[in-house]
Amino acid sequence: MIISDSLVWSLTNKDINESFKSSEMSYKYEEFNGEASENEIARLSQIAKDNNINVIVGVGGGKTLDTAKAISDDLNSPVIIVPTTASTDAPTSALSVIYSDEGVFTGYRFYYKNPNVVLADSQIIVQAPVKLFAAGMSDALATLVEVKATLNRRGKTMVDGKPTLASLAIAEKAEETIFKYGKSAYFAAAQGIVTPQVESIIEANTLLSGLGFENGGLAAAHAIHNGFTALSGDIHKLGHGEKVAYGTLVQMVLENRPYEEIKKYMDLYKFLEMPTNLSNMHLNDASFKDLIKVGELAKDPNDTFSNLSDEFTAEDIAQAILAVNELSGGKAK
Repeated sequence: MIISDSLVWSLTNKDINESFKSSEMSYKYEEFNGEASENEIARLSQIAKDNNINVIVGVGGGKTLDTAKAISDDLNSPVIIVPTTASTDAPTSALSVIYSDEGVFTGYRFYYKNPNVVLADSQIIVQAPVKLFAAGMSDALATLVEVKATLNRRGKTMVDGKPTLASLAIAEKAEETIFKYGKSAYFAAAQGIVTPQVESIIEANTLLSGLGFENGGLAAAHAIHNGFTALSGDIHKLGHGEKVAYGTLVQMVLENRPYEEIKKYMDLYKFLEMPTNLSNMHLNDASFKDLIKVGELAKDPNDTFSNLSDEFTAEDIAQAILAVNELSGGKAK
């Protein structure tokens, strides 16, 4: 069974159909409704069971791929992951981020194995909007920030293991690659061109970041991303990497990092047109109480904020969200 949203399917079904013509295999397509929720997973899992499906293929972005992994787990079947963007590190990991049907973060779901195959076609990936390519870099830039925090805290990975030195090395390579090749890759990807720099960024966004966070741990940046789901409004129009970018800057403020270090990240985010102020985040009208709600959800005991510290309050997080806005100039781009 192949799952994909309608837009991605309209762009890929011709090639997929052509590829099956020379095969004895058949497939059933089911449209993904856009939210990686337990209800959607249950709906698609039941369809797969009713049709005696024995392999799940996810084609699309992070939520599609997380849903495919969950269906595979329900069926105890192999899963093939086909990312059509380099927008997240979801393709390689043995977990899914689960949301409510309305898009509010509800938790993580863990699996006993990583995907059987991850098939990333660079030529397909550069056909996606360059904003998604940029968002993948933003997501990947959080990797080293969070792995370092987890190591310093002697915290735990997503599966209660200890972070490894290998994960630190991988995360360092991901960050080095993005700062070294990110801008030139962005220009090429914006024109649908595959270059060595583009290939390097696809690897950093997908493989290096995926291995780095899974073996090194998440901390405040992703917890704050999840905290933002407590709010309503246009913030939900932003993608995963966009909100993680802001969460990374908030974590750096909470870590008391020097301005020059924060500015290095912020300048690249601005180049990539990622959010660095409240206007970009569609939070101009958010009250301080709203930002405290973000902090409260970010500090959920089942989330990863404690890999940074247990000392910060929801109010501290709200203050840091405001501080990032001021460091960025407090205005929209």
